[in-house]
Amino acid sequence: MDPGEQVPESRRVPETPDWSCLAARAQSLIDSGLAQGIYPGAVWMAGDADGPQAGGAVGVLDPLEDPTPMTTDTVFDIASLTKVTTLWPLIGLLWEEGKCELDSHVDELLPETKGRPLAQVTVRHLLTHTAGLPKRANLRALYGADPTAIWRGILNEPLHDVPGRRVAYCDRAALVLGLIAQRLLGDQLADAARKLVWAPLGMDDTRYGPLPSESRKRCAPTEYDETARQRVRGTVHDYSARLLGETAGNSGVFSTAADLARFLHHLLVAGRGAHSVVPPTWISLSLQVHTRDLEPAWGLGWMLDRRPDPAAQAFVHYGFTGTGIWVSRKRSRWAVLLTNKIYYSRSLLHLTRSAASSPHSSSPDRGLLLNRR
Repeated sequence: MDPGEQVPESRRVPETPDWSCLAARAQSLIDSGLAQGIYPGAVWMAGDADGPQAGGAVGVLDPLEDPTPMTTDTVFDIASLTKVTTLWPLIGLLWEEGKCELDSHVDELLPETKGRPLAQVTVRHLLTHTAGLPKRANLRALYGADPTAIWRGILNEPLHDVPGRRVAYCDRAALVLGLIAQRLLGDQLADAARKLVWAPLGMDDTRYGPLPSESRKRCAPTEYDETARQRVRGTVHDYSARLLGETAGNSGVFSTAADLARFLHHLLVAGRGAHSVVPPTWISLSLQVHTRDLEPAWGLGWMLDRRPDPAAQAFVHYGFTGTGIWVSRKRSRWAVLLTNKIYYSRSLLHLTRSAASSPHSSSPDRGLLLNRR
């Protein structure tokens, strides 16, 4: 090879980061968030294809009622991370089997939607949040509390935009995909995810709520429930998921930083010898932009995080309760941040400069552990 010739992308070796330096900077930022009262506690981990390389925990489960320190096995309501840790891999398995093509229309998979607005929508639209669905779920106000009536309403609701015209993040897309997955798998999401994804990856602390008593003791509480007159703890925070029996495609899963580290590590090593739980071709296909020049840019189920290093091609997903996960196959790195930020407020303030609670945050340092440094 000539000295001036560039090394092909496929043959480049990911840069080896200074993990001790990155860990110190990340811990400083997370300590700062705790000191500012952004969350009662936080747990973080980061690593590469060799496994976890750094991590830490700060704060307590509940500063008012349970000052137990947070640890790497603290259980969190991961909210919308359900979409990528449960729904996304299940759709990928169905895709690999040819049962759920990206450009299949919803009415091909859910016959009851024939002639309805959803019939215009494809699986790709749902995964990229370009389906034109209403942004807010608002299920109880629109359809009441009966699950049958709620599903009827979801499947018959008019679109708010032309499919494919713009990106608009919404939970309804995951609700519809969850129903599709259940129909095609012939199983409930909780059972399918446990058998096909979580158990094979050793994610033993990952499950849908409500949590059993042992897990509940390790669980970080979320908001104060005025009706129940207590903190929500071990029961799903998301109200849509609660209405649908706590098992839904958009939310409802509880997990730990250690379990999510196993999941993200698998995304980097799938296809390298050992049996792959998530199809390697599905991972590669998903972690690339599918929304053309629309913003924010989305892959299949994952959002492209352009900051702080666009070249890292890092993809991210956030959860409303104060959670986030990142993966960069190009840099061969991943990161997890779990907090119960919502304990204090629903405000979409940044968790720290390195992470935020909203899918549309513009925090300048949120990809700290995935950048060049």
